[in-house]
Order: sequence, then C-alpha cells, then structure tokens
Amino acid sequence: MPRFSVIVPVFKVQGFLGECLDSVLGQSYADFEVIAVDDRSPDGCGAILDEYAERDPRVRVLHLPENVGLGRARNAGMPYATGDYLFFLDSDDTLTPGALRAIADRLEETRDPDVLVFDYARTYWWGGTRRNVLARVLAEAGEGTFTAAEHPEILELLMVVWNKVYRREYVTAHGLSFPPGYYEDTPWTFPALLSAGRIGALDRICVNYRQRRQGNILSTTSRKHFDIHDQYERVFAYVDSHPELARWRPYLHRKMGEHCLDILAKPDRLPASDKGEFFRRTAELFRRYRTQEPVPDQLRALQSGYVRYRARQRAAALGGALGRRGEQARAAAAGRVKSGWSRAHALRPLDPDLAVYSAFSHRGVLGDPAAIHRAAHELAPHVRGVWVVREDQVEHLPPDIEYVLPGSLGYHRVTARATYFVNNVNWPGNLVKRPGSIHIHTHQGTPLKYMGADLLGRPGARYGVDVPQMLRRADRWDYSLVANRHSELVWDRAYPCRFASVRTGSPRNDVLVGAQPGDGAAFRSRHGIPEDHTVVLYAPTRRDHIRGGHADRFDLARFAEDLGAGRTLVVRLHPSLAEGPARGLGLAELDRRGVLVDATDEAHVEEVMLASDVLVTDYSALMFDYANLDRPIVVHADDWGAFAAARGAYFDITADAPGHVSRSYRELAWLFASGNWRDQESARLRARFRARFCEFDDGQAARRVVRTLMLGEPDVPASIPAPAAGDRDVLTTR
Repeated sequence: MPRFSVIVPVFKVQGFLGECLDSVLGQSYADFEVIAVDDRSPDGCGAILDEYAERDPRVRVLHLPENVGLGRARNAGMPYATGDYLFFLDSDDTLTPGALRAIADRLEETRDPDVLVFDYARTYWWGGTRRNVLARVLAEAGEGTFTAAEHPEILELLMVVWNKVYRREYVTAHGLSFPPGYYEDTPWTFPALLSAGRIGALDRICVNYRQRRQGNILSTTSRKHFDIHDQYERVFAYVDSHPELARWRPYLHRKMGEHCLDILAKPDRLPASDKGEFFRRTAELFRRYRTQEPVPDQLRALQSGYVRYRARQRAAALGGALGRRGEQARAAAAGRVKSGWSRAHALRPLDPDLAVYSAFSHRGVLGDPAAIHRAAHELAPHVRGVWVVREDQVEHLPPDIEYVLPGSLGYHRVTARATYFVNNVNWPGNLVKRPGSIHIHTHQGTPLKYMGADLLGRPGARYGVDVPQMLRRADRWDYSLVANRHSELVWDRAYPCRFASVRTGSPRNDVLVGAQPGDGAAFRSRHGIPEDHTVVLYAPTRRDHIRGGHADRFDLARFAEDLGAGRTLVVRLHPSLAEGPARGLGLAELDRRGVLVDATDEAHVEEVMLASDVLVTDYSALMFDYANLDRPIVVHADDWGAFAAARGAYFDITADAPGHVSRSYRELAWLFASGNWRDQESARLRARFRARFCEFDDGQAARRVVRTLMLGEPDVPASIPAPAAGDRDVLTTR
C-alpha cells in the first residue's frame, strides 16, 4: 500500500501536463501512485497519459467515456486509490522539489492526522511567483495537531482541495465527495476541515499553483460564477445533517456573504448585465441562512437592494479617489515643509562633527558602515554619528544608537548639515551633496559579477536597474574603499565618476582578520549547535537569469544527511531572497525540524562566518570576505556558464577558485565524504586566492578610514603582501 495516491484530473492541459507529471514522478520520495483521470479531454492529453503509464508503473490512467467536470473526475479516481493519503493535484500545477518527502515526514511527526494543510505559491503566466500571503497561519499553527475550533484561522486560507492531503480512511468514513459545478472545492474543504478530529500544518511551499492567462474560471467572465450559490447550499446542508457542527453556522453565513460579494466586486468575473441578479441571489441566501449573530458592517449591503449597494460602491470608489488625492496633497505639503527645512539648514555651515551612516538601504547598523561607526566612536568621540534606519528596523537597533527615519524632518536636518556620509548603497537621488561634505562609499564586497556601467551590455542583468541614474548618484562619492587591487580596477571601470580609491581594506572584515577561537560560540549556542560539530555554511547567491532570483541547486535535506554525523549545515540565502518564496520551499521547515540551521535572518553575517568551519558557495561575494578566516572554501559551480553569460563576470571563478570546485551534486558530496575539502590542494588554492583578494585586509581597516578620512592624519597604508606567482592585476571578461 503506497503512502500517497496522487489523483490528477486532466482536461485540455496538454501544454502543461508533462511538467505536472514530471514534478510528481521526479520526487525524491517514491512511495506513491498516480491515478490520472482523462476527463474526455479533446486534445492530446489522453495519449500523453498513456505514454507516461507505459514508462512508469506508478502511473495508472482512467479514460472516462464522457466529460464530467473537475470534481466528478476526482470522484472517478478515488475508488482506485490504495494510498494512505489522497493528494488531489490539478494537472496544470506542479509539486515543488522535495514536497512529498516533506509531507511524509510531517505526517509521521504528527502521527497521521485526518488532514494536513501545506503552503503554495502562485506562479503567473508571465513568469512571476508570489507566496501565499497568509503563510503565517501555517507557521502559527504549532508543531502538534489541532481542530478547526482550536485554530479557526486555518479556515482563512484558500479553501481549495489541492493545498491539503486527506487520510483516505477519514474521507471514506465521512462520505466526502465532489459535487458537479465550478466551485466544487467549497463543499469539500469546509466539511473536511470542520469534521476533522486532528489537523496538521506544514509551513512549506509544496505546490506551484499556476495562474493561467486563459482557461481558469477565475479569469473567465461568465454566468458560471453563479455556481457559488449552489455550493454554499451544499455546505449548509452538510452542517444541518451534522448537529455537532451547528456552532459553525454563523461563521459560514459570514463567509458565504464575503465570498459572494468578493466575486461581485471583481470587474472581470460577471457580465455587467448579470450582476444585479447575482446580488439578489446572494441576498436571498443570506436571508435564508441568517443566524442570531449581528451582521458585520461590510455585509449589511446584502440587507438592502442592489441599487443602494451600487450607490455605496460608487461612493466608496469616489471616497477612495478623494482620499488618494488628499494623501497626495498632504504628501506634497509635507515635502514642501521638509524641502524648506533642508534649504534652511543648507544656509547654515556644515557641522564638522556630524557623520550620517546607512547600510543596505537603511536596514540597520550593519556591514562596513557599522565597523567605521564603531571605530569613530573610539578614535573620534567628538564626531556625532547618526544612522538612517527604516521604521521596521528600529526595534532591532542597539540601545545607544541615534537614528532618523528616511524622509523625516530629522533626516533632512542631519543630511543638510553633515560633513561625513558613510554608506554601502547609493544615497537617494534627492540628497544634495554640499561643497565640503565627504562621501565615503564602502561597497558591499569584492565584485565577481558585473556592476555599474558594465551592466549596460547585459540587458537581462540590468532589468529594472537605471544605470545612468546609478552613476549620477555615484558622482557624489569622494572616496571608494577597496580591499584589493582587483576591486580598485573594477570600481574605476564600473563607476566612471570622480572619486578617489583608498586602499584601506574592508572595515567589516576586521573581525575576521583578527578572529579568535570561540568568536562564533554565541551563534552556535543560540542555534543549539554542539561545540564539537563541524559547521558547513552554505551561502548561494541570486540568479539574474531566473525570475525571482532563486534556484534550488540541490536538495538541502539530502546534503545535510550526506554530510554525516558530527556536522551541521547552516544555510544563508542572499538578502534579496529573504522575503520571497525561497524560504518557503523547505528551508524554514527543515530548520524547524532541526535538519539544518536557517541563518538568513541573522543580522550580522560576520558572526555566521565566524561560527563556521567551511564555506560552500557558488558565486557569492561572501567568499572574498570568508577567505580572511583562512578556512576551507568549496565553490559549487554547476551552472557557471549560464550565470556568467547572463550577468557577466570579471574573471573565471572556476579557474581562480579559493578551493575545490564541484560541478555536480555528486562531486560536492564526494568532496565532503572523502575529506578532500580540506586537503593540501585546498590550502594551496586558498593561499593564492587570499594573496590576491585579501591584500589590504589587515584588521585595521575601520581605524584607518577614521584616521585618514575623518581625522586627517597621514595615510596609514595597509600591509600589502607580495603577489603570488601568476597573479594578475588586470580584468578579464566573459
């Protein structure tokens, strides 16, 4: 008996069907069967299914004699299911890699609940991806099981059948089946969740829900949407036949009204001539199933006529437009006030003892600017340091940090009079550089991939990037800090502006150069990593040639397992991927289960590096910083050709690597299994790399910046080791 029966109803999806089936058959977890139901599809779907069935014995095809619709096609497949759990997958959607393994593990962890709810992401026909906006509901559900009454927020998730798996015996015992119609998921999911004695939650994206340009009822303007009324009638009939569910009637009454009014409000769902009839049918149902509970304000429209509803809609639209105009007017007025403040302060002399700092687009006291700020506090305590910080980051600031919010009056006041500006990202375009002010740009690391003006020849990589505007902002730089001569050459070429390069080293790397045993102990303790474990840090970068930037290069759970006993895998995604769907594709769930440690949210990456024993990366600039620790580095370059062709690279990292290079997961796993990741060849390659890219990093960079650029002391040069044999101080391009 298989663990899962994946039931796939199929109708007019020949362009997507292969991708759907491949996503199932390619799962690392193989204990499943596929029951594909050909709903008399008029295209080539039937033949495609037969081909898959011939190739894989796990696929069983059922050809229906006539078209019966999505719900009843699922019903047709259920009698043939033998798995412990039913998984209904629409034939134009796909499973994410590792989804079945994650679901199986969660089912075992929660001791086979009646229903397990998991997360999904919408994948749009134009290429975009967006995670379920209510994913937090799954994270907040806890590690055990619950009922709908104990965690009613679970009912706020999209009430569809395909973001859940159902214990087959539970489905049979309750006689659950799909009715005919277009909103057939509604009378299945409400009964399934309300009657369940034990529900589990999995905070992981397991399904990519395809938003097709055509062919989906949600993108269809027709009377088919009237079907929602019949489906809610079925929901109420189910509740009426189960007295123990009577307490849910008020909730379902409200949900029905909200759902129907939402359909009515969408401009592309109902023909204009049918909207009045739809409203009246909804109001009739609303009256019929009304309870003693007060009617919410947003649903009181259903107690009046359609004419009054339309009047309220028009009034709301007008009010919204007026509100937006009012907001615009208030914003313009505030802008004039702030501009006046800026002009007034600009008439006053610069404050020679005022420095303004920012890092990573105002994300906090981080990186090079933070290191310079600390050094200035020690060496130049008379210089007042003020940080520009986003409002959502204020709670994470150290208690002794003075800050202003971007765009506030305080921001305009300090930026109008400050002498020193320290940032690793360009300041906004409206910040005017006053004569005598000193702009110190620290960058965000040593560049491997193309930057600045070099992006002009890479249209894919500069999508959404205004390079001329970027260069106009860079014209304000006075000093550009560099950690090596390679960076000096790159920044001169990529930013043809008027700055002077300063060979200071990277201030944020001072803590790495002077690393002491035990420096990473706090991180290890915080994440429960045993002291004697070897910590493998995996830090992939984003891909410009992939929409969204994220690509799973290998199965993280498998890598963590293959590393073996005594080793802990720590994963840190690129900061630009921290808020996207990448975290939901298994990383958060693997962290919760203790398979690995997700360090993406760690504010200080230096602490993460100090806590690790070896770095595995692809093309992240983190490798240049990490080399200061003189610890092994492995470059996983399985898609180097595509990456370099799309973004452009200043040199071939696979030829001048800081350690061994793997070009497949098999090679990566072998490096760790054999111990070669830290052999003599690894040390030789690392020494060569460090000589070239860590040449100005001597642990004194931050102090050097303060002394030379703020205090005006004579230049204190960084120690520059002799170049290793064969090193080049020229740029190569791909």
